[in-house]
Amino acid sequence: MSTPRLTHPLELEAPERVSDGAGGFTENWVVLGTHWAQLVARSGRETASRGTAVSRVGYKIIVRSAPLGLVQRPKPQQRFRTGTRVFTIQAVADYDAACRYLTCFAEEEVVV
Repeated sequence: MSTPRLTHPLELEAPERVSDGAGGFTENWVVLGTHWAQLVARSGRETASRGTAVSRVGYKIIVRSAPLGLVQRPKPQQRFRTGTRVFTIQAVADYDAACRYLTCFAEEEVVV
């Protein structure tokens, strides 16, 4: 495998539940750090969500690896953000046999 070109800075964010004081909670996103990444677009599709047209594009996002258990290691249900673009992580796998990089399978959703 070739060495990935990590040219895009992406912030890794994790959901955090905060009590709303009335027995429920709200969800906030906490920044865990910045990863330099290579973004590779996969297939896209248009669907409807709550009566609104939504464009969904899958991405392979390649980042440097981090040891298991470290907060900087991406995992499913977290997300990457760059400006107003948000990439929700669905799965994470090793990119290479030496485990130097990770491939994050993510999806970007945009209202059309």
